[in-house]
Order: sequence, then C-alpha cells, then structure tokens
Amino acid sequence: MSVHVEHDDSDPLAFPRSPLAREAVELLTNSANVAISNHSIRSYFFARLAARARGLVEGRDYDADLLFCACVLHDIGVTGAASGSQRFEVDGADVAADFLTKHGVPTAQVDLVWQAIALNTSPGIAERRGVVAALTMAGVSIDFGVEAPFISDATATRIHEAYPRLSIGKALADAIEAQASAKPQNAPLFSASSQLLGQRAVPPHLAEIERLARAGRWGE
Repeated sequence: MSVHVEHDDSDPLAFPRSPLAREAVELLTNSANVAISNHSIRSYFFARLAARARGLVEGRDYDADLLFCACVLHDIGVTGAASGSQRFEVDGADVAADFLTKHGVPTAQVDLVWQAIALNTSPGIAERRGVVAALTMAGVSIDFGVEAPFISDATATRIHEAYPRLSIGKALADAIEAQASAKPQNAPLFSASSQLLGQRAVPPHLAEIERLARAGRWGE
C-alpha cells in the first residue's frame, strides 16, 4: 500500500490531500499548544521548499504524506499525546508509529517516519537515514533560523502570516523543560532535554533553541 497523495506543489501552504494528513493535523492540534502546532506545520512547508531546492520530486524521491506526518508530529513527544518514559523524540516517534500503523501504513514506511522523528534533534545522523529524515531535519532547522536563501521573503511572509511564530523558542523550551522536570527519566544524560535543562539552569537562563530563534532570519 502506498500512502502517496498528490497536492498542489505550486502552493507553499498546501497540505497533502488525504485522510491520513487531516488526522495527523487533528492529533497535533488536539495535543500541542498553538505555538508548537504552528512550528510543526511550518516545518513541513520549509521541508517541501528544501526538497525543491535540492531537486527532489514529490512522488519520485519522497512521499508527501510520510514527510508531512514526520514534520507535523516531530514534537508530539512533548505533548499529552505521549506518556512514555523515553526522551521526547523517541516517545514522539512511538506515538507517530502507532498512529500510522493504525491507519494501515506498511511497516517499512512507518519506520521512515519513526527515524525522522527520533532523529530530529540529531544533525549529522538524520541526514544519513534517508530522504524523509533529511528533509524533516531541514524543515525543523530552517524554522529555527538555519539559512535558506532559496525561500523568498514573500513566501516566508505568507507562511508566517498563516502560522505565526508565537515565541516558538520559548514555547518549545518551556514544554521540554516542564516534561523533563516532571519526569527526569525523559531527560537522560546527553539528550537534548538534558542539555536544555543545563542551559536554562545558568544565567542568562536561555536554551539554545531560544537563542537560535531570536537570532534567526524569522525572529522568535
């Protein structure tokens, strides 16, 4: 079974036209606050633009539904939808895998999304685990200010007007800190959560994702 569904490649705000994509958004918006929901959706738009800049073609080089689910669910692990005891990236990957499996997505395709989400805070590794993982990393990174000269100011404005940033650096850092403080097992040594707790524990009490967002092209 293929989950590939075409959508309008000319519209930077287009979602895949599929029940799977619609239900992934419902899972996201029912679980995450608006700042994290907007960030997750923007990450997909930026991932598509990165794919185009790399000469990758939807349907030939990657499946739009798989990339969409990986991007919009990449932070689901810091929401109420995840109740495990793993680092948030792994808990989120497990939530997404369960969601996809229940919708009949084949195991091999589920694993592509699982890897993309589990590795979304692991630059240098995600890029070597296939196109879906690499593009998910690209979309998330671009939303936190990694240079993307191929994205015009007009396109960026459209995306941000539709899905405002709402101090995403602070919002995401707050969610990670709250989870890790309540459940220390979710912040094992050397994990992104553990590092964030350390960064916020010392003056000026700013996580690196907050610094990146503030200093990036889009602001926080």
